[in-house]
Amino acid sequence: MNLTNQDLKQIALRGISPEQIENQLNQFRTGFPFLRLQAAAAVGNGIVAPSDAERRDYVSLWEQYKKEGHRIVKFVPASGAASRMFKNMFAFVDADYDVPTTPFEKQFFEDIEKFAFYDALDAVCVKNEGMGIKALIAAGRFKAVASNMLSADGLNYGQLPKGMLLFHKYPEGARTPMEEHLVEGALYAASNAEAHVHFTVSHEHMDFFRQKVAEKADGFARKYGVSYDITFSEQKPSTDTIAANPDGTPFREADGSLLFRPGGHGALIENLNEIEADVIFIKNIDNVVPDRLKPETIEWKQVIAGVLVKAQQQAFDYLRMLDGNPSEAQLAEIAEFVEHTLCTNPMGQKVDADYLRRKLNRPMRVCGVVKNVGEPGGGPFLTYNQDGTVSLQILESSQIDTANEEYVKMFEGGTHFNPVDLVCAVKDYQGRPFRLPDFVDRATGFISSKSKGGRELRALELPGLWNGAMSDWVTIFVEVPLGTFNPVKTVNDLLREQHQ
Repeated sequence: MNLTNQDLKQIALRGISPEQIENQLNQFRTGFPFLRLQAAAAVGNGIVAPSDAERRDYVSLWEQYKKEGHRIVKFVPASGAASRMFKNMFAFVDADYDVPTTPFEKQFFEDIEKFAFYDALDAVCVKNEGMGIKALIAAGRFKAVASNMLSADGLNYGQLPKGMLLFHKYPEGARTPMEEHLVEGALYAASNAEAHVHFTVSHEHMDFFRQKVAEKADGFARKYGVSYDITFSEQKPSTDTIAANPDGTPFREADGSLLFRPGGHGALIENLNEIEADVIFIKNIDNVVPDRLKPETIEWKQVIAGVLVKAQQQAFDYLRMLDGNPSEAQLAEIAEFVEHTLCTNPMGQKVDADYLRRKLNRPMRVCGVVKNVGEPGGGPFLTYNQDGTVSLQILESSQIDTANEEYVKMFEGGTHFNPVDLVCAVKDYQGRPFRLPDFVDRATGFISSKSKGGRELRALELPGLWNGAMSDWVTIFVEVPLGTFNPVKTVNDLLREQHQ
């Protein structure tokens, strides 16, 4: 590959090396290997389903842990724009008809008063059109209503980050997902009456996001008796990936410059690595519910955190034991824990002190998984690792060889789904932070087809945050209720009972 001086300058400005570019272009040529699967995880085979008594014990463990003064952070990936939420409404504005025609459009307008943003939209319609939503609909001006919702001189919902949209109604005023996450942070992630919340935000929305957080945080701090420490980061330019033409050569803009694209949510492992914390909760920005439904969410966050604390304490005890001169009986006990509690199978490898230390001294995560209800996305599996062992992983469909009938059957028959509901322990038994990029499986990215300016291109996504980027973590799956998973993928999802 011949890079010009201008290319080298452009690459250096992003903090990327020419070798990384060469590796990325090589990945376009070779593709990524599919993962080898042993089985879909299920309750009794990789997934824990706690009894009522166990749940109470885990909640108590977590409450005790919080009292011990550990630093707990709630990490919320919030850089995604809401444009995909409104795909159907953008299509309606551009359609060659003027009245709601599709089932989606009809539902949107029939139930428009149920949206938490109704009053705000009504106000901008009055300002821009001289009449409110009801009058515009009576006049058949449905597109004016939709345009005022989407456009920059209206609510600008077509471009804002999802975390800034009004999701839920309350007597004191509607709330955004950002606000709901601040509330959650106070209710299950506060220690010493301090709630640490970290948002990853795109560069263009950072100032607006900070301003809105500053407006809202004090009110919630008073309401819940906590002080907030709210921090922000952007996805690093050094995690962007080069775009390629269909033939694998670098895609160039009209001016000859290279095109770079964000490397997907897997890039956030770098942001996560810079968080100073003992325990980090991770949950997507759009998976929130109104206060009336929060008790279930709060309880289960405490449950999975209690599972983490118990497993980590046991792992730390065993690592200290391994630092001494463990007996055969102690080694057997540790091996039992690694294989049965942590679901890591040596697959014939020699199970000695070195092996056990290697499998225990890693970042640890507990992932809530819900029963599969046909949502698109990844699921929990037992898969083969690079070293030949088998352990628990979250897989996306793109990582599975669809030509392998047995694997397809496993994926389609999987009983559980990954709702991105994680609690992570990121320090070792001596209190030192792990370097999280060291635990990424670099062979688990994927390639997708996109276009720019009418030209086809291939885009490279880094190993996803909760699959390849955490591939070499200790993983435990816990079955959590479906009620803890309420994502908003389209604007009409806000009409679901859970968001009313």
